[in-house]
Amino acid sequence: MKDLEKILIFNVNWLGDVLFSTATIRNIRSNYPDAFIACIIPPRAQPVLEGNIYLDEIIIFDEKLKHKNPWQKLQFVNYLRKKKFDKVFLLHRSMSRALIAWLAGIPQRIGYYTPKRGFLLTQALTAPKVEAVHRIDYYLNIIKGAGLAVSDRHTDFFVKQEDISVVEDFLVNNSISEDDFIAGLNPGGNWGPKRWPPENFAALADKLADELKAKIIITGSEKDIDLAEDIRQEMRHGAVLACGKLTIKQFAVLASILNIFVSADSGPMHIANAVGSRKIFALFGPTDPKLTGPYPAENVVIIKKDLSCRIPCYKVECPNNLCMKKITPEDVMAEVRRAFKTKNAQIK
Repeated sequence: MKDLEKILIFNVNWLGDVLFSTATIRNIRSNYPDAFIACIIPPRAQPVLEGNIYLDEIIIFDEKLKHKNPWQKLQFVNYLRKKKFDKVFLLHRSMSRALIAWLAGIPQRIGYYTPKRGFLLTQALTAPKVEAVHRIDYYLNIIKGAGLAVSDRHTDFFVKQEDISVVEDFLVNNSISEDDFIAGLNPGGNWGPKRWPPENFAALADKLADELKAKIIITGSEKDIDLAEDIRQEMRHGAVLACGKLTIKQFAVLASILNIFVSADSGPMHIANAVGSRKIFALFGPTDPKLTGPYPAENVVIIKKDLSCRIPCYKVECPNNLCMKKITPEDVMAEVRRAFKTKNAQIK
């Protein structure tokens, strides 16, 4: 009897990008329905793939702690070698990951060519320009280049019943019912220039409460608690803080029942879209929605200002951040009214 083919996916690092990669994972599975498929991710991205029905194993590569020094990396290589993978798809373009796959003795190593690592790949593909295709397609093109069929492009995010129960309890404990109009605001993000000013979130929250009688929930991780509290203090109305109280999985459940979700370009925005948040208002400044915007976008309103700046822009220390500051609370509120075809009436 022939052994099952063993396939490894060496994934990327950021939450949004790992979520984009789920389309590639699903399409690899459709091409290899009987294979054993594992995926390597950093610890912070584990919740994005946890419970993914298209994977047999998630392998954590923690290069900041557990696998930081050369000896620890060598132990990781030996771990992979014992797994005896037949093929690896390198979604990450780094030299170190290609070297790990080569040292692990994986016979077929497929990924984008770079001058430093080209000799480590058995199939070195020409990468499209990063600014030419959506990030979903950037990863899908790797498996296309390897001759695999690609049948769809949507992302996946899976939750469990216990996550649903936690969120139900969270809403009840905060006096929010299914009959309320619930607005989620996500002010955080991993990159400062992409953030909308906190005073704008506060002003928008009050507008939503005034016009729509909305119950406001401010979402985010534990590191966003102070930011969320600053926004709440600046509001005239009350708000519920979910920062640090819900896991990423539980946030996904919450996002799926929100009436609206307002966020800059961030992992939570893409998760909300993946689980079908009813209406997302996505605020874009230095990044380009054509490249990193939510997909599919049927329930998404993109809000951005056309400035003279070159987009995408990667100036971490932007002197004015006008691309985000130019978006006003009234701009967002106008899109909310337009989306729900209302003026000042409560929306159900």
